[in-house]
Amino acid sequence: MSKLLYLIFFISLTGFSQVVNIETLRKASGSAKWTGSVSLDVSLIKNKNDIFRIANKAHVQYYDQINLWLFVNDLNFQKIGGNSLVNRGTQHLRYNRKISERVKWEAFTQAQYDAISEIDFRGLIGTGPRFKLTKSDDYRFYLGTLIMYEYEKASSVISNRTQNDLRGSVYLSFSLYPTETISIISTSYYQPKLNEFSDYRFSSNTSLLFEIFKNLAFKTNFNFFYDAIPVSSNIPKTQFELTNGLIYSF
Repeated sequence: MSKLLYLIFFISLTGFSQVVNIETLRKASGSAKWTGSVSLDVSLIKNKNDIFRIANKAHVQYYDQINLWLFVNDLNFQKIGGNSLVNRGTQHLRYNRKISERVKWEAFTQAQYDAISEIDFRGLIGTGPRFKLTKSDDYRFYLGTLIMYEYEKASSVISNRTQNDLRGSVYLSFSLYPTETISIISTSYYQPKLNEFSDYRFSSNTSLLFEIFKNLAFKTNFNFFYDAIPVSSNIPKTQFELTNGLIYSF
């Protein structure tokens, strides 16, 4: 169940895209150097309201046992009547180089916008080591310690905020396979501003999968995000997303 490719059915509550969880996008490619997937969804519904939705996701990975390149594009727009419920996009490029069996060096750059969170543009560039804490294939733990430069421009006319900051990015990721039919994958990020630790972001993503039949599993995914100092006072500090669905893998 490590290569999850198709989401057949889902139910979600609220939505956000603040910290990209790259751990769920890394794929064990084996001897294959190129892996990836692309999807485009367009919906137009007419009832009491005019509902329009467009979503595009692309994930491309190159891995040759030493070098890993990973590109992610995620765009989501949803509009009901004249109100935009979701309007966000993220592009992420990451490079890993194997230093030893336990250590890899990472570098990444990211661009994103999120109209609902009043982020007109947020650009990131960062680098740092990634440590493999265990050798077992059934219980995998990773620790990343990175430093990143952040440029952020608010879309709110009221806040009109522009920031140039250095932030730390520490993450702990683990994948547990207690049985052949159960998988637990979780990643937590802590990202403080280096000159003001009271300004930090914390996010956590946890997925629980139960195999129903061969190559078909039920998945529960929970995202949690906390921003100590949001772009404006209109944005809640805490956001979350709960998703249930069926996953086909091969």
